[in-house]
This record gives sequence, structure tokens and C-alpha cells, in this order.
Amino acid sequence: MQIGKMPTLLHAVIDASGLSRRKAFAAIRDGLVTVDRVTAQDPSSEYEGGVLRLDGRVIEAGAEPRTYLLLNKPPGFMTTMSDEMGRRTVLDLVPPELRSQGLHPVGRLDRDTSGLLLLTNDGDFTYALTHPKHEVEKEYWARLAAPADEAVFAALRRGVEIDGQVRRPLRIGRLRDPRFQVSVTIQEGRNRQVRRLFESAGARVTALRRMREGPLDLGSLPEGAVRRLTGEEVEGLRVLP
Repeated sequence: MQIGKMPTLLHAVIDASGLSRRKAFAAIRDGLVTVDRVTAQDPSSEYEGGVLRLDGRVIEAGAEPRTYLLLNKPPGFMTTMSDEMGRRTVLDLVPPELRSQGLHPVGRLDRDTSGLLLLTNDGDFTYALTHPKHEVEKEYWARLAAPADEAVFAALRRGVEIDGQVRRPLRIGRLRDPRFQVSVTIQEGRNRQVRRLFESAGARVTALRRMREGPLDLGSLPEGAVRRLTGEEVEGLRVLP
């Protein structure tokens, strides 16, 4: 397991007060922010929960701190926090000390798809990354049942029909990876979209891994491992258009 930083004090003040980043930063540096009545003057310090006050006024009454996790999901796990059929879920991969009330996946990966999956207890963060209007890029690597010929690439670039609408990936390219042949980047998150794109183009996906979401990539995180996002990573995802 790899663990990064907790959310920063600056993020906590912004979330709890609604102040702009500039005003929240100034309030902290001016000594107007306390955690459990202790003045905190470093905006980049970790916020691990506690009563948060701004100029003496309680803005966070000891609520559980925000949790932001990156999981390298293996195939075979359901992207839910529980399953009525008793199947393994992504929660089974999260160490107990990283679980928090309200923890949930940010979007979905189907059972057979592996790779980058975010989990959080921050509903606004989830909305920002999953609402279609925000068009967050997601890059997948695909292994196909047979090598993709130029006809498959041409069909995908033209667009293929899914549910009565023409869909096409944002980008597509070949890979020099022994396990995966094609890289596909999309901005939509429809159910099994990448697999359905290839099926409509006459190819079958046998393995699929999400490698990137917005500016965040899977990196060297081992399959099945989980880590906290750093404050910089959370901020980078928050400022997506």
C-alpha cells in the first residue's frame, strides 16, 4: 500500500467556508484559522479533521476529513461498496484505516475492466469529475482478440453508431506494449463505452485498463494497491473545466 498526503488545510477552509482560494490563503496566513482552537498558519499543512474555525466562527464541526484515494483496480471486482450477490467489491481492496463514512467510487469501471479508479467521500468532487458537461478525458489501453487493421481505426475515427447516435473516441493510437495494442481516449462515461466502440467497428476487446483520468495517471501503482491523492493532485482535478 502506498499512502500520500492528507487533504491540505487550504482545501479544508475552501470547502467549509466557500471562500476563494486567494481569500482562504490570506485568512490562514493572517492567523484567522484555528483547528481545535490551535492557530494554523501553514496553508499546505495536512488537515486530519477537528473543529475548524474562521475568525472564531465554526465552519467545520469536527466532521470526518475528506478522503481522496487512487486505486489500481484488478479485473473481477465490482465498482460498488457492497454487492447483494456477495461478489468482491473495490471496498475489499481498501485498507480499513483508509475507509471513511460516505466513501464511494468516482464513476465506474465494469467488473472485467482494470486500472485507475478514484474513491472519495466528497460529493462535489465526484460531481465535478463525472458530470457530462465537464468532459473529463479518460485514457484506456485495450487488448483485442485480433490485431486491429486500418479498417477498424478508420471506422472509429469516422464514428460508429451506439444507441442510435454516432460516437467516436477523442483520440486513438497504436501501442508498443506486449499486453495492450491500442490506446483510446474518450470524454464520455457511458456504460461499457470503449468496448462498445470497438464492437461497432468490428473488433472485440479482451482486456481493458484505464490509465488516466484528467491530469492523473496510474503511474507505477501496483494492481490491487491504493494510495491517497496528494494535495496537488486533488487541486489539479478540482480545476478541470
